[in-house]
This record gives sequence, C-alpha cells and structure tokens, in this order.
Amino acid sequence: MKFWAKAASQKAELYIYDAIGQDYFGDGISAKSVNDALKEFKPGVALDVFVNSPGGNVFDGVAIYNQLVRWGGKKTVHIDGLAASIASVIAMAGDEIRIAENGLMMIHKAWGICAGNDDDMLKYAASLKKVSDTIATTYVSRTKGDAKKIEGWMAAETWMNADEAVERGFADVKTGSKAVKAEFAMLAKFTNVPEQLKRQARLPATMCARMDMRTKHLTRRPAGATA
Repeated sequence: MKFWAKAASQKAELYIYDAIGQDYFGDGISAKSVNDALKEFKPGVALDVFVNSPGGNVFDGVAIYNQLVRWGGKKTVHIDGLAASIASVIAMAGDEIRIAENGLMMIHKAWGICAGNDDDMLKYAASLKKVSDTIATTYVSRTKGDAKKIEGWMAAETWMNADEAVERGFADVKTGSKAVKAEFAMLAKFTNVPEQLKRQARLPATMCARMDMRTKHLTRRPAGATA
C-alpha cells in the first residue's frame, strides 16, 4: 500500500509513498485522495506526513502542498527515503521537516511534453518557465535561501543528501536511518540520479507501455508538466 492515512484523537498520519498524480491506470497519489484523507482527521490535530516519492504531476503536487499548508494543526514532514521533484515541494509544507540520515531530496526545473509547431513550442516553454518560477518561490519562502542559488540548483537538477538538505534549509533536522527503498521506475527520466538509486530504478515492459500510452495522449498541455 503506497498511500494511506491513520487518525487518532490527538494525532494523524499521512503516508505519501508513491508518484504524485494518478495515471491512466489509476496509480499514483492525487490531490483529491489527499483531500479525502484530510477530511477524515479531527480538525487541528498534529499531522505527521511521511514522504517517499519521486515526484510527478506539478499541479497535483501544488494542490497537495496547499492543502497541507492550510491544515490547522502542527505539520511535521518526515522524508523517509526520497522527496524528489514536486514531492520536495510538498515537503516544504511542514512546520518542521525531518530527513532520515540516508534520505535524499532532489529539485529541478519543470519539464513536460509538447507537440506542435514552433509557436506551440515557444508557448509551452513560457508556461514551463512560469511553473519553475512558482516552484522556486516556494523553495525560497520555506528555506529563506538566495533565489538565484536555488534557481541554479533547479537548473542543474540537484540531489541533496540529509546534511546538504539541512545546510541549505530544505530540512530542519537529520534523523536516524529508516530502511525505506525508493524503487520508482520514473527515476529513469532524471539526469543526475545518484548511483545507489539508479541501481534501484526499474523500467519493465509494462512501464514502457504506460509511458508510450501517456505520450500518445499528451499534446501541448501545461497541465501535463511534471516536477
């Protein structure tokens, strides 16, 4: 089970252990599923959010981030394995962000797929830049870091270990190790994946078929942007 929630009288737990945004097969974590889970919690209780995700759809991720920001109780985000791409934005919603000593974060510029002529491509590029700028603003707001530095890290697709994440303000505390793997096929799309994660990434024939189907359905849709 990759997404679930547990509620008690004074505390609630939300586990985000999958890609963000549902695909054509219903896999992945949608903003709606998170919203439905939050409705089951007692308003204002402390919320622990556990993250192990390679990222995914930008707009589902932004919606999840905003849902968590609006939550009335204290929010503690625990990065158990990986908070990459838009999952790192979701992590920024925590009042406190805790990363396992063997955990990783990754930030990068938004990307997507476009089909069309040169005008279509230019419009899509402009849309992607707006998405990237919005993501950068979220990072700057939470980390209090330098905007130019953060934009540079995003452009370079920067992977951070626990110490680097804390040093740069993307996490507040480094915690003990937690044995959580990050075997996500979509890691194959990234450029600078650390070797230990690259060995875990899997891209079986079924995933290739899914990617092929998704590519055929995507045209020039900013809504398809991922991060």
